[in-house]
Amino acid sequence: MTAASTLVIDSATDACSVALFSGDTLVAGEYRLLGRGHAEALVPMIAALPGKGRANRIAVALGPGSFTGVRVGLAAARALALAWGAHTVGYPTLALIAAMARGSEGNRPLAVATSGGHGEWFVESFAADGTGTHALASLRPDAAATSVTEELVVGSQAQALIAARGSGRALPLLPDARAFLLLPETALLTETHPLYGRGPDAKLPAGAA
Repeated sequence: MTAASTLVIDSATDACSVALFSGDTLVAGEYRLLGRGHAEALVPMIAALPGKGRANRIAVALGPGSFTGVRVGLAAARALALAWGAHTVGYPTLALIAAMARGSEGNRPLAVATSGGHGEWFVESFAADGTGTHALASLRPDAAATSVTEELVVGSQAQALIAARGSGRALPLLPDARAFLLLPETALLTETHPLYGRGPDAKLPAGAA
């Protein structure tokens, strides 16, 4: 691959996808709706890409989404970066979903609603240029329906949110690594730490270090 090659790994949600780019050209990619089993599927999906997916840059979804899926993607990205001498960047899952929606719906304000933990939804709002207007939050469905005011809602819980709110338009979407080039440069992060979107379920006892 050339110096501009990028391997994209997205396993933070029920979908699992990989893509290999040479500059601005998609060389190959694969998308699977798995639900579970990302750890078993991801590495073979990467290995099936041309050149076994080898690239000079690795971009990986940071979440929020499935705790296991986020960790699986990050572990694969870090291991491959070490083996190949590649550098890594990360991107927020909801930012890619928003970028995919802009690609099909045009540049317009929208909100993203996806499945979270313990019955909550991850929600985040974006301006027409892709910048965030309301920060990522993990909310109960009723609170999410009240807080989201954008007419267009996209993501895995878009239909449920529109139904709960009683107005607007829903566009069901899951992230797809093959759409990576739709992301604005401002969405790429050099720090590849997981974005869990909510606090940990377990807490240390009071006074513990």
